[in-house]
Amino acid sequence: MPQQFASRVENLLPEGAYAVMAQANALEAQGKQVIHLEIGQPYSDTFAHISKAGMDAIQQGYTRYNPPAGVPDLRGAIARYAGAQRNMDIDPKQVVVGPGAKPGLFFPTLALINPGDEVIYPDPGFPTYPAMIEIAGGTPIPVPLCEENNFSLDLPALKALINDRTRMIILNSPANPTGGVLQIQNLEFIAKIAIDHQIWVMSDEIYSRLVYDADSSPSIAAMPGMAERTIIIDGFSKTYAMTGWRLGYGIMPEEIANRVELLLTHSIGCTATFTQIAGIHALTSSQERIISQTLDYQRRRDLLVEGLNKIPGVRCQKPQGAFYAFPNVSAFGIPVRQLARQLLTQAGVAVIPGTDFGKLGEGYLRLCFATSPGELELAIEKMTLFFSTIY
Repeated sequence: MPQQFASRVENLLPEGAYAVMAQANALEAQGKQVIHLEIGQPYSDTFAHISKAGMDAIQQGYTRYNPPAGVPDLRGAIARYAGAQRNMDIDPKQVVVGPGAKPGLFFPTLALINPGDEVIYPDPGFPTYPAMIEIAGGTPIPVPLCEENNFSLDLPALKALINDRTRMIILNSPANPTGGVLQIQNLEFIAKIAIDHQIWVMSDEIYSRLVYDADSSPSIAAMPGMAERTIIIDGFSKTYAMTGWRLGYGIMPEEIANRVELLLTHSIGCTATFTQIAGIHALTSSQERIISQTLDYQRRRDLLVEGLNKIPGVRCQKPQGAFYAFPNVSAFGIPVRQLARQLLTQAGVAVIPGTDFGKLGEGYLRLCFATSPGELELAIEKMTLFFSTIY
């Protein structure tokens, strides 16, 4: 019998990284060697002291239900940690914990967006943004990220998109897939628009601790007049190598937090207690490992970007944050989806086509450099040989 699906799911597509990873795994099952630069996760295992805290919590019986918004001790630890990081006063009641950062993206969108509302989001950008906007009944409105401006938002284009239907602007800094970081002057411009037009801002700051060259990633929420209209999304996956633990959080005005808690109650129930105990330990223990890890990523970034820029036909800006390179490969004149497939099947290097992050990703590939230097060097060799055959 033919299935009649609801309109909210008709346009949903797989997330590109998972799809490419499945293709790469299938090739490996056939005995082929693949270098994985597709999936966005740290090269290391979860820090040992964090894993131990989680395992100890299981042994101590922290395996039962807990409040849907998160255990109070974790909400308090997040409020203190995130507030100190961003120079803000955050009340634990503003913190909502979820299984990963994606509920923090989805549920405030569901709580705020009505059919007909427009939400501006970055293109190229994280593919969940337009998906969650459409599921909420809103209209996704892409705004370009500009390579010539270090992949910052096209501010004149953003201003031109604002109208009476604009309900929210989504920011991601440092950004996936570009590695761009929004500077203070950019955020001030966006903050003025948000205040003048009474627009919400969702600021995805999951990579906020991964910033290079002694720079920082400021939060728009810390600017005057913005705390009451900003939803911060962050989590433990990228910073603490806890991707599979599924632990994230949102920081938002308390009245929205209360509604998001209800959505959590009626969807996931609660986030695993022992995972949250590990999260408390992550935030309250020494942060030195993060500093050294970020320096490691910076060295890997430099290795990959230098290697890419030596390949004829490839040009690659040095990303300011996150752990992705976003090289421009438009000189080859081949659609990037086809180019990525050829890189995988012919060279054994798994990458993501830029179009998986929006139409404006055409001409680009996303490569994750959160892997070993040896793997990166081998990937550069293989890509150099591959591109030499088509340029």
